[in-house]
Amino acid sequence: MTKRKITVLDGSAVVTGFLLAYNLPPEAPFWLPIVGSFVAITIGKQIFGGLGQNIFNPALVGRVFLMASWPKYMTTWANPRWQIDALSSATPLAVLKEGELLDKITYWDLFLGNRGGCIGEVCIAALLLGALFLLWKGYISWHIPVSYVATVGVLTYIFSAHGLFQGDWLFHILSGGLILGAFFMATDYVTSPLTRRGQLIFGVGCGLLTAIIRLWGGYPEGVSYAILIMNAAVPIIDRYTKSRVYGSKIR
Repeated sequence: MTKRKITVLDGSAVVTGFLLAYNLPPEAPFWLPIVGSFVAITIGKQIFGGLGQNIFNPALVGRVFLMASWPKYMTTWANPRWQIDALSSATPLAVLKEGELLDKITYWDLFLGNRGGCIGEVCIAALLLGALFLLWKGYISWHIPVSYVATVGVLTYIFSAHGLFQGDWLFHILSGGLILGAFFMATDYVTSPLTRRGQLIFGVGCGLLTAIIRLWGGYPEGVSYAILIMNAAVPIIDRYTKSRVYGSKIR
């Protein structure tokens, strides 16, 4: 329709589809990922000019659109074996947000994925294996994910409902979509800063926003919104962290 070259075979749309699927509940109706994929590709990518020109992570654009449009479908979770009846439809972060006790779940459950959550965010063990592969192959660097996760850990340890320096930082790191977002979505080449210094700033910003939303916002999770907000800040981060061209005059 836009008379542009068809680029579906470059694989970028497949990656967007996978990432969107990872951000959906396992019991989502069949039409939900279809609508989300359409929004991700058309509004999240093509409207900006196509591959390499989009401002926001397309998969997250699709996810937040679905969350705003059909929150019931986007927050209906499968019933993991550990959950008692009263908590059978909630994620650990949602339960914590409501002030309920989490005595039925362990860090090991969180690490292996025995909890409610989206398809691709629950098994931290599998996500870390994938992240190690990407780091080993040089597809991503450590700057964004490490600064992102570390910032969330520090802030959720310092600030908590129980007082200063009493927060369960490990719970926050293992819960929700933090690991998925930090290693597989915040590191997107197109929507993240170019320089290492800029990537550190970007990661810290994502971590700060995620912690603020989780601790004081009305929404139990904050990864998607944090990354999208920081995507909008990438141009100004690149502007102030770009390297000086070798041999140029200092003015």
